[in-house]
Amino acid sequence: MPVFTWKGEDRSGAAQKGEIEAPHEHAVRAQLRRMQIKPTKIKQKSKDLFENVSFMQPKVQSKNVVIFARQFATMINAGLPLIQSLNILESQEENKTFKAILKEVKENVEEGSTLSDAMGKHPKVFDELFVNMVAAGEVGGILDTILNRVSAYMEKAMKLKRQVKGAMTYPAIVLVIAVLVIVVILVFVIPVFEKMFADFGGTLPVPTQIVVAISNFAKGNIVYMIIGLGLLGYAFKRFYGTEKGRVLVDDVVLKLPVFGPLLRKVAVAKFTRTMSTMISSGVPILEALDIVAKTSGNKTVERAIYDVRSGITQGRTMADPLGESGVFPSMVVQMVAVGEQTGALDAMLEKIADFYDDEVDAAVEGLTSMIEPFMMVFLGTTIGGLVIAMYLPIFKMAGVVGG
Repeated sequence: MPVFTWKGEDRSGAAQKGEIEAPHEHAVRAQLRRMQIKPTKIKQKSKDLFENVSFMQPKVQSKNVVIFARQFATMINAGLPLIQSLNILESQEENKTFKAILKEVKENVEEGSTLSDAMGKHPKVFDELFVNMVAAGEVGGILDTILNRVSAYMEKAMKLKRQVKGAMTYPAIVLVIAVLVIVVILVFVIPVFEKMFADFGGTLPVPTQIVVAISNFAKGNIVYMIIGLGLLGYAFKRFYGTEKGRVLVDDVVLKLPVFGPLLRKVAVAKFTRTMSTMISSGVPILEALDIVAKTSGNKTVERAIYDVRSGITQGRTMADPLGESGVFPSMVVQMVAVGEQTGALDAMLEKIADFYDDEVDAAVEGLTSMIEPFMMVFLGTTIGGLVIAMYLPIFKMAGVVGG
């Protein structure tokens, strides 16, 4: 069925645009009339040659889902019917992949499915947290409030992810550049110096001999080194893919001297923010803990959350197994205990999440300022050492000539 792009004005005179899949232009005009939009331009869209090639289609980003949730909440709050809201959102969505998903969701709802069930068929776009919160909103009749809540949660989660990525990206880029520079010096630059030194004759200083030996080894075994690194990376990926491997690596990561505390704070912020959002939205606590555990991203944290869930099923409070896990700080445990006693657990969890968001901000800034001098020392020691080792024979020869 062809796709038509359209531009028009709504009842208030505001400009609107979008896409509609229809058999012909008359059907498009009829649909726009039902949407109370006066069309100014309708044009059939040319076919995409790669529309059936999945890996060549654009990915649905978190920001696409956030914008969708915000707009959906506004439309429902304004009194628009569910189907009409989905229809408008689908017609104006520019991401082709997300547009197709919204079309399927709309069709499933039209066939009698609940919104949460229709969204649950697309777990890569609408995760368990999103689907369960929508289900709670449908049952409670507060879907607009829930959608605003989940979009606010996703925005904060995206910000947290950006901060951690930013903290990790800088040292990674500097390290990669440093390694490339060292490889270029060892494989291409030092052999030129070595040939020059050989022409002059004489004994090379010890540091220069060491560097030349390393250069010869690197030049003669560079292919094997690359293959070895590739095999090592593949072996690590396979090991991390096993249950035992993930548990071991994730546990070690949380105990790292520099990055460990930051990742622990990120885990606490994510756990408390997600739990607060789900409990305040009416999701049962056991179901919320199950979803939070699955989306934690760290096996050590996941096991700790499942221990909390198991404790609650046995009649214990949430605070006791949290304290026994060794993952969550004592301040978090105490505040959760107060929240349970006062009946305001969701509000207390939100306060903890806000506090740890600020802690992550401070940790990222501190980490960046701490890494910079270390990286400068590393670069100065390695590259500077290579350069000095290469120039020592030149100074020696200059001294002999001058003498």
